[in-house]
Amino acid sequence: MQGTFQRGADREMSLYSLFLNNSGQQIHKSSHYFFAYERHFGRFVGGPVTFLEIGTGCGGSAQMWKQWLGPLARIVTIDIDPSCAQCADEQISARTGNQSDPQFLQSLIDEFGPFDIILDDGSHHMAHVVPTFDFLYRKMSPAGVYLIEGMHTAYWPAYGGGRGDPRSMVERFKGLIDDLNAEHVKDGMVACSDFTRQTFAMTAYDSILVFEKTPFINKKMKNIGINN
Repeated sequence: MQGTFQRGADREMSLYSLFLNNSGQQIHKSSHYFFAYERHFGRFVGGPVTFLEIGTGCGGSAQMWKQWLGPLARIVTIDIDPSCAQCADEQISARTGNQSDPQFLQSLIDEFGPFDIILDDGSHHMAHVVPTFDFLYRKMSPAGVYLIEGMHTAYWPAYGGGRGDPRSMVERFKGLIDDLNAEHVKDGMVACSDFTRQTFAMTAYDSILVFEKTPFINKKMKNIGINN
């Protein structure tokens, strides 16, 4: 299934412009998401990248990611609906499975290798979002970006969330801020984890949570300049 995005020589068209000009399969996105997408995924444009999209929907977004990221991008899109297979092409691989099934997720890693970008636009239920993150984040590439969207549902009881509910991915995010800064804690024991060692930044937007990894973080404090 091919989209009908008009990119051609206009390689600098923004992701948001691709979205607005889509005349192919339907894409369901909130407009303010595109600032976060371009900010955190932009460095991958034009280079070799393996992108996992959780939640295929109608297949339009997989085409959008392919068009924006360029010819070296490999897009893997997954859904519980077998009809997702219809969006596969030379750059897009579609697989059917449950996003919170560790055996299914491991099969994706075995087939495609570590993912550079993971976008969770799946069920938006806390019972799925949290275990998916727990399994995939530690196994993605050392400089990868993990973005979870639709997290307004973290405040909805029907989705397993609610303000202050420990099952909520937003509450999990808040706790992980302490893990990010574990080596600086003086009053009490907070052990440095793999998350501490691998994570460079955490960013929260309205309905979006972002985790950025790096293989090396230079935290050495320096005194630069004249001391008067």
